[in-house]
Amino acid sequence: MGKVTKAIEHLTIEEIDEKIKSTVGFWRIKRWMVIRHALVNPCSAKEIALNTGLAEQSVHNLICAYNRNGVEAVEVKGRGQRQSAKLTIAEEIEFLNPFFEKAEKGQITEVKEIKDKFDERVGKKVAESTIYRLLKRHGWRKIVPRPTHPKTNKEEQEAFKKTLKIK
Repeated sequence: MGKVTKAIEHLTIEEIDEKIKSTVGFWRIKRWMVIRHALVNPCSAKEIALNTGLAEQSVHNLICAYNRNGVEAVEVKGRGQRQSAKLTIAEEIEFLNPFFEKAEKGQITEVKEIKDKFDERVGKKVAESTIYRLLKRHGWRKIVPRPTHPKTNKEEQEAFKKTLKIK
């Protein structure tokens, strides 16, 4: 039999039961069930993982974090939903407004210029791909002039050059 996994009693079992009832989201409920299991019936992480449907390492990590940090370790922000976003959507719109105005006047806006201002705003350097995703999120796309017309005929151009009379 493995090592017994115990949780420190930051909350009573009744409080944990109340958390399980009031929590929305299946994976959040599972996290509280792991803590409850470790308080009520301490056993190996392998058994807790088997009973709750999580990986053994997840049980180790969760109980260790709960013992160290308490309730905050279980009630994490979540998965997805712009976890590492530098600015909120509203702040992004506010940040891009001067560039929108510049573009509406017909002036060229370059990604390098936006990136430099963004780095300054968030206080650290970000990848250029971050700026491209930001622009795509707000409906911008890269518009560049074509080097040649799609219906260009090279033979006709050469023939025209030969017959052109220069004054």
